[in-house]
Amino acid sequence: MIEARGTDPSPKDGGPDFWPADDSGHRAKAPRSRLPLIIAAIVVAVVAVAGAVAFFVLGDEEKAASAPGNGARISPVAYTPQMADKDMAKLAQRSADQRPITQGEAFPADVKNVSFQKYSLALAASQVSNDCKTAAWGTRLQAELAKYQCSQIVRGAYVSQDKKYVGQFSAINMANQQGAEQIVRTLDPRTGAGFVLPLTAPGSPAFAKGFSAAYAQAYGHYVIITWVQRAGGVQPGSLNEMIDVSLAVEKPADFVWGRAELADGAQR
Repeated sequence: MIEARGTDPSPKDGGPDFWPADDSGHRAKAPRSRLPLIIAAIVVAVVAVAGAVAFFVLGDEEKAASAPGNGARISPVAYTPQMADKDMAKLAQRSADQRPITQGEAFPADVKNVSFQKYSLALAASQVSNDCKTAAWGTRLQAELAKYQCSQIVRGAYVSQDKKYVGQFSAINMANQQGAEQIVRTLDPRTGAGFVLPLTAPGSPAFAKGFSAAYAQAYGHYVIITWVQRAGGVQPGSLNEMIDVSLAVEKPADFVWGRAELADGAQR
């Protein structure tokens, strides 16, 4: 049975607040979102219904042959969506934030190696693509990425030194916040619409059929996705394991806050 950290209700969304505290008792600020990665009730329900033997597989496992570097067409088992908060209003329109995301901006030196608690992972591969269609699978998802004017999908593949954990960071650049929030809803595995393809890295375990957990949030016109699993899709011993790994992998999201600060300064 997967266990979740935290039982107190969050005043913002009514669910458990999984954001860990730092040594002083205050919440850590690393990616600056609360990251309620997988709400306990949802995961427990998935486990109860699907059963451990099935490893909770969602989506198919076909390989995307058309785009080198793409992994299997799979969806996460546990998925938590979150819409943009009011602090991101300054990034609601790409027209006010037109500069494309670059490799150096999304993956600077300080996110080449990331860690949280006892989990440390290294960036094994990264990609900035202007072709949103080939970085995602699913007819509906691809259609909505086009409809809401996706201009870039940025992906980074992380792996732990012992190769027991893998993580995917993705940032999707949409035309506006409305489109970003729609993509967050469409990514929900229950829709069967598709998902972002995991980026493969030579010499690293690929994302596999089995258990994985993803958290997606709209940050103005951006969608940030953190997706983690034990290598091979092995079911984790506890939910805390996945939460801690995801908190490390989400650190590249800091580029969004840098853009928000620039937009704030420009509006003053």
